[in-house]
Amino acid sequence: MPIFKEENGKLKKLKLNPFTKEKTLQCLIEQNLLEVLDMHFLATEYPTTFGGRIDTIAIDIDGAPVIIEYKLSKNENVINQALSYLRWLKAQKVEFFEMLVIKKLGKELADKLKIDWNNPRVICIAENYSKFDIDTVEVIPMRLELFRYRYYENGILSLESINNIKQPTEKTERIKDPNVIVSEYSVTDHLTKATPQIQKIFKELRSRIMQIDEDIIEKVTSIYIAYRLSKNFVEIHIGKNQIKLYLRPVEYVDSLKKVEKIPASYNWSMNKRV
Repeated sequence: MPIFKEENGKLKKLKLNPFTKEKTLQCLIEQNLLEVLDMHFLATEYPTTFGGRIDTIAIDIDGAPVIIEYKLSKNENVINQALSYLRWLKAQKVEFFEMLVIKKLGKELADKLKIDWNNPRVICIAENYSKFDIDTVEVIPMRLELFRYRYYENGILSLESINNIKQPTEKTERIKDPNVIVSEYSVTDHLTKATPQIQKIFKELRSRIMQIDEDIIEKVTSIYIAYRLSKNFVEIHIGKNQIKLYLRPVEYVDSLKKVEKIPASYNWSMNKRV
């Protein structure tokens, strides 16, 4: 879909400015992972024991390990390559990934993330995908996500999700056995602890959020209820007599002065709160 820039009431179609090197795309995403995909960067060109190198290793804000592979153009091998790396990653011990997180992010942030070894993610970022690629990910029972990138003049980058992946409904605790099944949580579980008034307020809030965009995903964990498109834009914590909304770090139109900033020392990606 073309992108236009408005200048004095006139729309100008932005020209595509393709990357000439795959590494340029990779470096741009790696340097902005938290902003673009809600992930913490861990390693680049990470060598595996069978000779290949993983483009990017990361961990998302819910603690899930992430493998990212890039391709400048349509390439039928990108999915197979990424799945091969995932197989290697899952064969490693949890302690291996824990040490990688601690080394890059520090122990304090690593402890807050709590690695979710049950739900690793594979992300492919390419200019285009074949119908075979898209059909393949529909039948693979894992979190394999396809993103299509476009790079325009004036340094404008877009990332479009090609396939909607159901997010896990529970943030798992730190575990040693990848085969442990963790029980799921629902919105009802959170509402049972709230007063009727708080329940009514949440249902109205939820309705308004879901009306913003048809692609919004609701994700329920044991701690909060999140809403996301490419990444979370609000996390809702329900108490008996209150609702707390944690929001993304942007400047809001806040004439009633309801939005407060969480101290930077917390190192939270959702650092605004109502």
